[in-house]
Formats: sequence, structure tokens, C-alpha cells
Amino acid sequence: MFGDMMGMMGKIKEAQQKAEDTKKRLETVYIDEKSSDNLMAVTVSVAGAVKKIDINDELLSDKEQLEDYLILTLNKALARAKSSYDQELAAVAKEGMPAIPGLDMFK
Repeated sequence: MFGDMMGMMGKIKEAQQKAEDTKKRLETVYIDEKSSDNLMAVTVSVAGAVKKIDINDELLSDKEQLEDYLILTLNKALARAKSSYDQELAAVAKEGMPAIPGLDMFK
């Protein structure tokens, strides 16, 4: 009985380490997003950090338009980043969880 428990605890600890390693790796994976007319491009990490913003000179003359472009393009990029982040961590969690009777939430 205790052997099984120790084995499960080891698997849980291993799954936690894999999740931490995945989080660190995702800080270096990037998502590029452009506005529909290519006047703005942003790059964000899958972990959610903004890394780069490219703005076409055409947008610099209208502050309100520039703000709208920033909001829309960043939100699209961050939504894609969050989706990728969640999928990666869910895969690690599913892979690393031991089979515990009665707990089948990761199946």
C-alpha cells in the first residue's frame, strides 16, 4: 500500500517539475500577430509578455486609431498565447498524472 502511495507521490512530483519546465520553455516561445491590413504587428511570448511592436508610420498621425490598433492586435495575440499556454500545460498535466482511483478528471 505504501509502495503505491510513494510511487504516486513520485509521479506527482515529476509532473510538477515537468509543468515548471514547460512554463519556463513557454517564456521563449513566441506568437506573431498582425492587424488585418498589416499596419501593425506584435510579438508576444506564449507566457504573455509583449516582446515587440511594429507600427506603420501611417498610424502615427492618429493617436486614437493607433490606440485602437494596439488594443485589437495585442488582444488577438494574447488570446492566442493563452490558448497555446493552456494547451501545453494541460498536455503535461494529463501525461504526468498518476492513475488515482475515482479521479478521472484528466481523461
